[in-house]
Amino acid sequence: MSPGSSRTWWMPTTSQKGIQQWAPSSWHEQRPGTWMGPSHRQTVSINKAINAQEVAVKEKHARTCILGTHHEKGAQTFWSVVNRLPLSGNAVLCWKFCHVFHKLLRDGHSNVLKDSMRYKNELSDMSRMWGHLSEGYGQLCSIYLKLLRTKMEFHSKNPRFPGNLQMSDRQLEEAGENDVNNFFQLTVEMFDYLECELNLFQTVFSSLDMSRSVSVTAAGQCRLAPLIQVILDCSHLYDYTVKLLFKLHSCLPADTLQGHRDRFLEQFRKLKDLFYRSSNLQYFKRLIQIPQLPENPPNFLRASALSEHISPVVVIPAEASSPDSEPITDLVEMDTASQSLFDNKFDDIFGSSFSSDPFNFNSQNGMNKDDKDRLIERLYGEIAALKEELENFKAESARGMVQLRGRTSELEAELAEQRHLKQQAQDESEFLRAELEELKKQREDTEKAQRSLTEIERRAQANEQRYSKLKEKYSELVQNHADLLRKNAEVTKQVTAARQAQGDVEREKKELEDSFQRVSEQAQRKSQEQAEVLDTLKRELAASRQEMQVLQGTLESSTQVGAEQSTRIAGLEQERDSLSQAAEQHREEMAALRAELQQLQDTLSHEQESSKMELETLQTQLKDKESRERALQQRLDEEQFALLQGTAREAERMVQDALSRLEDPAHISCTGSADCLLSRTLAASECVERLQDAHSKYLSNHGAVGSLLPCLALFAHLVSDTLLQGSATSHVAPMEPADRLLEMCKQCGSEAVSYLSTLQDPGTVEGADCSLVMTCLGQISAIGEELRPRGLDIKQEELGDLVDKEMAATAAAIETAAARIEEMLSKARAGDTGVKLEVNERILGSCTGLMQAIHILVLASKDLQREIVESGRGAASPKEFYAKNSRWTEGLISASKAVGWGATVLVDAADLVVQGKGTFEELMVCSREIAASTAQLVAASKVKADKDSANLCKLQQASRGVNQATASVVASTKAGKSQVEEKDSMDFSSMTLTQIKRQEMDSQVRVLELENQLQKERQKLGELRKKHYELAGVAEGWEEDAAD
Repeated sequence: MSPGSSRTWWMPTTSQKGIQQWAPSSWHEQRPGTWMGPSHRQTVSINKAINAQEVAVKEKHARTCILGTHHEKGAQTFWSVVNRLPLSGNAVLCWKFCHVFHKLLRDGHSNVLKDSMRYKNELSDMSRMWGHLSEGYGQLCSIYLKLLRTKMEFHSKNPRFPGNLQMSDRQLEEAGENDVNNFFQLTVEMFDYLECELNLFQTVFSSLDMSRSVSVTAAGQCRLAPLIQVILDCSHLYDYTVKLLFKLHSCLPADTLQGHRDRFLEQFRKLKDLFYRSSNLQYFKRLIQIPQLPENPPNFLRASALSEHISPVVVIPAEASSPDSEPITDLVEMDTASQSLFDNKFDDIFGSSFSSDPFNFNSQNGMNKDDKDRLIERLYGEIAALKEELENFKAESARGMVQLRGRTSELEAELAEQRHLKQQAQDESEFLRAELEELKKQREDTEKAQRSLTEIERRAQANEQRYSKLKEKYSELVQNHADLLRKNAEVTKQVTAARQAQGDVEREKKELEDSFQRVSEQAQRKSQEQAEVLDTLKRELAASRQEMQVLQGTLESSTQVGAEQSTRIAGLEQERDSLSQAAEQHREEMAALRAELQQLQDTLSHEQESSKMELETLQTQLKDKESRERALQQRLDEEQFALLQGTAREAERMVQDALSRLEDPAHISCTGSADCLLSRTLAASECVERLQDAHSKYLSNHGAVGSLLPCLALFAHLVSDTLLQGSATSHVAPMEPADRLLEMCKQCGSEAVSYLSTLQDPGTVEGADCSLVMTCLGQISAIGEELRPRGLDIKQEELGDLVDKEMAATAAAIETAAARIEEMLSKARAGDTGVKLEVNERILGSCTGLMQAIHILVLASKDLQREIVESGRGAASPKEFYAKNSRWTEGLISASKAVGWGATVLVDAADLVVQGKGTFEELMVCSREIAASTAQLVAASKVKADKDSANLCKLQQASRGVNQATASVVASTKAGKSQVEEKDSMDFSSMTLTQIKRQEMDSQVRVLELENQLQKERQKLGELRKKHYELAGVAEGWEEDAAD
């Protein structure tokens, strides 16, 4: 194009009345920057829509942004502009960004969601950042960003749902893919989605001062404007949630969906209240028509209630009636048309050349100038009046058109609502019709199945009966067929015989004819040759003729016999044909029966296949149910383990706190006693045992977590108390025990923390073991026992109970020892033979006698003790008597312990001797030790007894019996030893002189070594007895008595 050329463009201009209209313009008249591309216009609109002014986003800017996403098929331009905005520094700017982004997700191109997913983490970070502000737009921005993130996640998981959530019932059914699990999960996701919408709704209302008309202020409209999108989302989510819950209630039991119903009722109440409050605001009345929810929520337990459900419809009036919409351009066209009409009328009246040649008097029909001027003025007045009238007409027309457009918009909204209701009614009717058809089909299928099952059973019985009858008939037919075959064979034989007879007759006839011919020939020869004997020949001829007549008669009779036989053969053949026809008829009947039997078998196999298919369907449903039960059980196990994990974590925190207090300087001043420490340690040990039982039950059954949680809490409390009490006790204890006690407390705390840590990990919970904690508590208890004052080991009032307990324990120990000896004796008799069996029986028998004697001694001692207490206590109680004579009581207790201990040691030694692992000397020493212990018991009982007491005589007699039994044990042991040594005596007969000398030297060395060891052992025994006497004296208080 040359520089001087001109090109016409249509550009928007503004008339005098401010009405925008399109007017032609040349290339040179176009101003710079007048033309803007779509991307540039979108960028400008985004910057105008998202700004820091606290006013609502203008609809035209938001609409331009939406159109821009459809133009570029994505949101690249939007995010490139938004990333340059300081969203984290200005809350109003972030709020308006959320509003615009919400509109783009609803009405923008489908790729807006894909382009925005990469910024999901940035939106989450920004939501957490704004959540720290509790005033202003901070909390609003945080909740709105959470809602947008939830919306993005919902649509990414469910791509069938469009951004504006508008779907038909058929599309909603297809979204679940006819799987009840998908419908269940989709309902949960919709609950979460609707929960975020309601949270934003409530937060916006709570941030406004409802006592003032906030909806007419710019700041109030800025906060309320995004709720239009929220209302649109909530209406669809509520509708879909109701339909999905009815769908789930038709497939699952009501108890399974109790949580869904509770959550729906809560959201229903919130949504109904928010819709009611929103409908009363002036701001929403001119922009959106908010539906009202029913008074009562739907009853999902009644399937017919679905027909009563009405989907809420949100109606948005036409955008032309909004305050920020663009002006109407139809008035411009009317003004232009009216102006052109007026010009055409003027030209028709005055001519088209009037304005170009006003002084052409020849064309005025003889009028002069003054008349013409007056006419022109009059016409100008009429023109002015017409123009005024035209302007009034235009104004009235414009107002009427605006009213008509508003009314049209209202009617279109009502029409859209009616269409929606009609569509919804049609969808519901189709759904109900389909459901009715499905129910009818199911009912018909069920009835058919029942009828077919009954028919199958009836036909099966009939078939069985028919089969049995056919089997019988078939057997009869087979028998008849065999009979017919036999008859046919006989007839065939008879026919064959008849044919043979007829053949014989024919042969005879032929022979006769031949013989007749021969005779004739002979006669002729004889007549020719012997003429002379003519007379003789004549006689012969006459005889021959007679003979020939006889032969002819015979031939005739043979012919008659042949005819009769032929007739008989024909009859037999007819009978054979009839029998063949009967056999053929039987064969046809057999084939028909076989075909019917095959048809019955095919029908039965088909019915078996259908039954098998039904069984497979039931098995599939059972497997689905089992999978759902496993999923629910897995979820329950996870929740129970989470509860166990939380309890273990709190218990671990409690024990950690106790460990930290051990190092706290403020705790140094705390002191405690060893008795309190022992009581706490005992309680903790018992709790550990209960915890082990509860843990083992939990491992066998995860549902038993209820018994484990209280044990964990009590375990943490008692262990912490034990640690603190141990630390307090160490503050008053000597240095070495205190250090050991404190170190053991720290170790116990560390083991407890380690045990609680293993309970928090699913991989190590099965291997968790608190035996180390139990060991540490035992060591702490042992240290506490060392720190207890010795004078307080046994209280004075407990001596009586302790005497009875020790005497009972001694009797029990003796009974146990006797039982063990009997058991060893039975084992020896079963496994040993010869000399070994004889020695073991002798030793174990003497040990049994010793146990019986000791038992008699203990009983006599108890009787004497009871007599001493009754005679010496007077008016006092037995406990007071024992407390008063504490030294005697302690000696009695010591003697009883010695007797019980000696019996146990004797049994152990006897067991080793029988097994060949012990020595006879140990058994003799143990028996003598028992004798000494019984002598101590007799002496302790004899101190307080009356000399003339009968029980004392019994006790002395029992003591002598124990001494005799002890001597018997020693004697049997020595005899057994000598018997064994005689058996094991060495044979030196095969040894040489050198070998004997070598053995002699070895024996002398061994004798010297044994004598040396004997001397040392005697010295050691003396020292042990000396130390024993010293300790016994301290325990019995001999030093105190000597001092007194």
